[in-house]
Amino acid sequence: MSDLEERVGNLDIEDSGNISSDESDFSDFEDQKPSNNSATTTSTSKNTDDKAAILSKYSDRIKTDEFLFKNKQISKDKADRATFDNVLDPRTIGFIVKLLKKGTITKINGCISTGKEANVYHAVDETSGREYAVKIYKTSILVFKDRERYVDGEFRFRNSRSQHNPRKMIKIWAEKEFRNLKRLYSSGMNTPEPIDLKSHVLVMEFLSKNDDAGSPSPKLRDYQFEDFEEITKFYHQMIHDIRFMFQKCRLVHADLSEYNSIVHQGQLYIFDVSQSVEPEHPMSLDFLRMDIKNVNDFFMKKGIDIIPERLIFKFVIEDLKNLGIENDSTQDLMNYIENMPIKTTEEEIENDEVFRSIHLVRSLNHLEERDFDNFTAGKVDTLKALVDDRDEDDEEDEDQESDEESDDEDYDSADDEDDEEEDGDAKPKKKWVERPIELKGKKHEDKDAKKERKQKAKDDAKEKRKTKMKKHVKKKLVNKGKSK
Repeated sequence: MSDLEERVGNLDIEDSGNISSDESDFSDFEDQKPSNNSATTTSTSKNTDDKAAILSKYSDRIKTDEFLFKNKQISKDKADRATFDNVLDPRTIGFIVKLLKKGTITKINGCISTGKEANVYHAVDETSGREYAVKIYKTSILVFKDRERYVDGEFRFRNSRSQHNPRKMIKIWAEKEFRNLKRLYSSGMNTPEPIDLKSHVLVMEFLSKNDDAGSPSPKLRDYQFEDFEEITKFYHQMIHDIRFMFQKCRLVHADLSEYNSIVHQGQLYIFDVSQSVEPEHPMSLDFLRMDIKNVNDFFMKKGIDIIPERLIFKFVIEDLKNLGIENDSTQDLMNYIENMPIKTTEEEIENDEVFRSIHLVRSLNHLEERDFDNFTAGKVDTLKALVDDRDEDDEEDEDQESDEESDDEDYDSADDEDDEEEDGDAKPKKKWVERPIELKGKKHEDKDAKKERKQKAKDDAKEKRKTKMKKHVKKKLVNKGKSK
């Protein structure tokens, strides 16, 4: 054992001597014959240095990361959707840059107003000196979420199936306002001119004061009226514009109020028509009735006499022949509005309250059989007349039906008497007793009865579990029956 240890010690000494001699005589490396271990180590270090030099030289062309053969992964960050003023995110800024490159606008000065659905910014075209209003719809915090009922039923947007995606829904909403503005402007309506549209960024004409560039014209709510005559003038003009939109433009505003109208150069301008619908929309008449109520409420607060809502509604939807107007000129319509009766009595106020709750006919499917004669003669009234008139007709019909029923009963009783005389042993006829209607079902169940019923069901289930066969016992019996 001692001889083996001496040999190992001598071997270690010789190896260490070779290594030291190699390091000292490195310059004469080619003349000496190195050992196999030292040659391998030197060649490895040299190859590593060469690779490092090559990688550093061609680092921009050679990528040593893991290569993925799948589709390119898109890394998304919250910063991509971060917004400023609830509207300006990187995607929206990209649409604004497109408008700048296109030359529609050259500069955006700042925010004019903020609303529940969009922010409006003032922009200019420095080459022409024209001012624009840039309406950017909100995509991050959506306060106005009840948009679907204004789009559902619209024939123009029947193929839009992305109403639950907020960003796609807002794009449809912006397109809807752009198309409605174009329809109003081309028909001659007082409204801002639509200029361009990029996704949810809408550019339109900016209505400014003549003496102050960059200052918007006041809304109807903020306008300082000179006297009651001027208030009445704008009231009549508003009624005329409602009919013009319905008859000429085939649109119902659906959100008309003092906030969505501007007084510009002494004229009334209507804007914010993103929610406007066509008369064929299922809720168009309800929206029209709501617009009339909003207009009457505002001008009534100003202290002027207003026209009953039902008469305004009929003026909007009726043909000229039924109204007795010969020409469809603005002057003739304004004269008709000035001569319409004023709501002064309590009866007219009650009639308006009834009108707000009455069911409105939208199609022939809503007409009754008694109305088809009037419809074929062209005399059908969309309102079907007031409730009082309808009640009188109903009472007359009920009286006629009761008379007919009494005649039938007399006839039946006479027949029964004849039969009794022939048979001689007929049973006496029972008197009709009207029973009270009992509401049945769980929907109309009392709370205490419901609680008692549920407790009884629990108790019954508990008793049933006592005599219930265990699953493993039942399984054994089933298997045993199969084996036989």
